[in-house]
Amino acid sequence: MTNTVHLYQSAAVAEQSPEPGLFRKLLAQSPRLMLVEHRMVEGWSGARHSHPHEQLVVVLEGRLRVVCGEEPAFFAVAGDSFVVPGGVDHQVTALTPARALDVFTPFRDDYLEIKP
Repeated sequence: MTNTVHLYQSAAVAEQSPEPGLFRKLLAQSPRLMLVEHRMVEGWSGARHSHPHEQLVVVLEGRLRVVCGEEPAFFAVAGDSFVVPGGVDHQVTALTPARALDVFTPFRDDYLEIKP
C-alpha cells in the first residue's frame, strides 16, 4: 500500500463502450477498490449477470429499473444508492438517459480488458 494520493481527472479519462448504449470511465482505483462512472442511453438494458465483486451504486442522473436476486424489481433515481452483494444476479435497465457511479471491491481486472 502506498501513502501517495493520485488525482484522476474525469476529463482526461477515455470513455469506453463495452456494449451498445453503455459507456464507462474508469476513475479512481487502488488494488482493493475501483470507482467507475457508467452512462446509459434510454432503453439500454444490461444482461442479467453476477460477479464476485461487491458493488455500491449511486445514481447521479436518470431513472433505472433494477432487478437483484429473487427480490422484486425496484426503481432508482438521481440521489438514490444501493449495494449489490458479490455473487448475486442482477440487471439494470435505463428508463431515461442515466448516469451512475459504481464502487467495486475488489478491483475489477476484467474492466481493464475493454478498450475505448
